[in-house]
Amino acid sequence: MRILYGVQGTGNGHLSRARVMAKSLQKYGVDVDFFFSGRAPEQFFDMQCFGEYQVETGLTFATNNGRVSMARTAWKNSVPSLLNEINSLDLSPYDLVLNDFEPVSAWAARRQGVTSISVSHQAALKYAVPKVGETWFNEKLLNYFAPVDIALGCHWHHFGFPILPPFVEVDPVIAVNSHEILVYLPFEEPDDIAKFLSPFKDYRFHVYHGRTPKLPYLSHIKWSGFNRDGFKLQLSTCGGVIGSAGFELASEALALGKKLLVKPLLGQFEQLSNVAALELLGAAETMITLDGETLRRWLKSSDPEPIHYPQVGDALVQWLQAGDWHSGDKLCRQLWDEVDLPQSWRKKSP
Repeated sequence: MRILYGVQGTGNGHLSRARVMAKSLQKYGVDVDFFFSGRAPEQFFDMQCFGEYQVETGLTFATNNGRVSMARTAWKNSVPSLLNEINSLDLSPYDLVLNDFEPVSAWAARRQGVTSISVSHQAALKYAVPKVGETWFNEKLLNYFAPVDIALGCHWHHFGFPILPPFVEVDPVIAVNSHEILVYLPFEEPDDIAKFLSPFKDYRFHVYHGRTPKLPYLSHIKWSGFNRDGFKLQLSTCGGVIGSAGFELASEALALGKKLLVKPLLGQFEQLSNVAALELLGAAETMITLDGETLRRWLKSSDPEPIHYPQVGDALVQWLQAGDWHSGDKLCRQLWDEVDLPQSWRKKSP
């Protein structure tokens, strides 16, 4: 079996899940090519595990000051360019398209009659899980942005639906410094982040961001460009995580037992819905703006117990190889049977 794996490159969450899957696909000897879209080729990093991969423009969204900008998004994306990429992608060498919310490979598979299977967090949002901002537009976006034949979603809790656990691969926690805090707020302005963190001089903040502040910032704030290995090491040893409300970083924090403070990208349906789920589960402190009082309270809070999610990538690859692709419900049940959810989560429903 030969697979094309299409991955949405906007943000790093889809890439994190693809890295877990790349390792499992290699482990079981699956012939796979990777296809990415959503950011410029030079903006991808730490991509060695994907071999000779392909990059196209695809579709993405644009932000401004921590909020989705519809005007910039419309300006940044070109429908004729997207259609050309869809029509140019030849899927004749492949038996299956695996897809993580990537539109070019998804629509090419539909056009060419190649079976496509989605493995994404977005697919979980098609169920009645906690959601905020559910509109006609968002419903159409979930269904038609990257349409597939079979959709497998993943979430922190199954909420009573056939949803996979998160795809999590983290470094073991050997030592923890409670006053070292990891910060990943990629959609916020660097100067706003520095101002937000400046009053808390008893803590050391490790900020990962694509840009640095224009104004001087204090020495207890360490600024770094994104590096996956350094990020994972810092995640394993930190005393807490401040992040956007993306799915994968929150999954890693939950798996490691790290306290979590999230600020969603405003106007982004997925992140607002993630906040709703985290609040329902009592799994994170949340804030709509960079609020210093919320941060002050959160810094003094205790750590949760880690959640030991199973090796979802390995199980999924074995399921793909078995070929019974309409038995996804059974696969989901088997994986959740391996998870010991916190007592307070066990009866939660949206």
